Amino acid sequence: MTFALDRRLLIKVGALGLAALSTPGVAQILTARGFTHGVASGEPAANSVLLWTRYVGSAETKLRCELAEDDGFRKVVSGGEVVASPARDNCAKLVVAGLQPGKWYFYRFIAPDGTMSEVGRTRTLPVGEVKRFGIGLFSCSNMPFGWFNAYAHAAARDDLDLMVHVGDYFYEYKLGEYPEHPMAGRPIEPANEIVSLADYRLRYASYRLDPDLRALHRRFPMIAQWDDHEFANDAYKDGAENHQPETEGPWSVRKAAAEKAYREWMPISDADWSSYEIGSLATLFRPETRVSSRMKQLDLGSAFVGQQDVAKALLAFRDGPWMSADRTLMGATQEDWLYKGFATSAKAGKRWQILAQQIVMGTLQSPAALADFVPAGGDPKVRGALMAAAAAAKVGLPFNMDSWDGYPAARERLLKAAREADCNLVVLSGDSHNAWGNELSSGGSAVGVEYAGHSVTSPGYEAYLPGAAPSALAGAMRQANPGLAFTDVSRRGYVSLDVMPDQVRGTWHFMSTIAERTTANTDSTTLAVKWGERRFAKA
Repeated sequence: MTFALDRRLLIKVGALGLAALSTPGVAQILTARGFTHGVASGEPAANSVLLWTRYVGSAETKLRCELAEDDGFRKVVSGGEVVASPARDNCAKLVVAGLQPGKWYFYRFIAPDGTMSEVGRTRTLPVGEVKRFGIGLFSCSNMPFGWFNAYAHAAARDDLDLMVHVGDYFYEYKLGEYPEHPMAGRPIEPANEIVSLADYRLRYASYRLDPDLRALHRRFPMIAQWDDHEFANDAYKDGAENHQPETEGPWSVRKAAAEKAYREWMPISDADWSSYEIGSLATLFRPETRVSSRMKQLDLGSAFVGQQDVAKALLAFRDGPWMSADRTLMGATQEDWLYKGFATSAKAGKRWQILAQQIVMGTLQSPAALADFVPAGGDPKVRGALMAAAAAAKVGLPFNMDSWDGYPAARERLLKAAREADCNLVVLSGDSHNAWGNELSSGGSAVGVEYAGHSVTSPGYEAYLPGAAPSALAGAMRQANPGLAFTDVSRRGYVSLDVMPDQVRGTWHFMSTIAERTTANTDSTTLAVKWGERRFAKA
């Protein structure tokens, strides 16, 4: 998702001189030889981890991997061989097994001529009793909007064990569309909107030159899942808002190309969804909510078209399409997997069930006076969109049909399954670009909490309501949404979590700027949930 409000109303495409903004040096990286993009790791388990690198040779090249207990590689304990092939864009992935649980390791790749990759650091998941586990949560990293200071801040920490990226790792737009005015020094390739396999590969190659993203991958294992922009804006199983079959070809072809490139460039397995055991402390679930089974998003605007009695039309929309029981994000097979996983985890005595997924789960309705935040002389399209959202809120409708709010029956199935399994549910989300701390309930009972992360760089409310005081807008949102314990609608950053047996403490970290490369003057807000309470602790 580009933003919570309709992209077609809120984004104006600029007529920029794109050729002047293109940076050939980025594209030339594909012609370079050797190790071109550092290293990465992911898919950690108690005794194994997946390792990644990219090596460009004259043909397929067999690489040797070494994994050691120290960064000097005095004690190599595991490794193996893997082929970097042009058929996979010269990316190479290797699962190294036979490792000890809960332990940090160092790894590197070695080419036939003896040249070596950077040294990476990774770790396995713990077993047994775990007193603490640290997680970093990221989403929505649009390079031309600014610097990846959130990545830099997290990469410098020593109190985190695992990074989780819940999507919008990059954006598909052509240079000069979103944003209209790309920041100097933040080039992307190709300059066109990415549609083909070569396009998607080049965009990854462009992003993965960023030093802070490379540092994050080099120092920590990552669990990652795509959202929509790794494919196209507002994607679903049969299409996307930002895909035009008449000019860009069949959606199935574009979707396959995007998925192939993602699997090549990211340190992930081939499983669409999976779960990870963090000792006795937690089970972390990684579902797929975007392209395998998601039904097309509803269009709230269609309820207004040609209607004389808007209130009646909205009621019909609410009680009909919106509440339809068959609307799904994950599909029946995946829902069954997840709900059984909830029950198994809770029955096994795992303290927390952590659901790391793409989109905001908590209910978010527009304040009645939201349009008043548009200044006099402001964009009438923005005012109209906000007025429509406020009208929808009067009958209980949310403003973002691309989130779980657009699939209320599916959300209720999930929360009911968590409640019946006696889970202590902690949901991790991204996508919306703003920070939300939501309390989740089902059948009148508290089920858990949601730490919905703000973006690394992509703009939120502050870009479309520049005259609104962030504190006033945040207050209006909390007043309109009883389950909303916290929100920030103006700053960029990431979330970190301290997971402990008796509580989870989640902290939203706010970067002071993304206009320059710095982590100075970072601010933060923390909310905790105690085990068994399933709602945020009172400050």
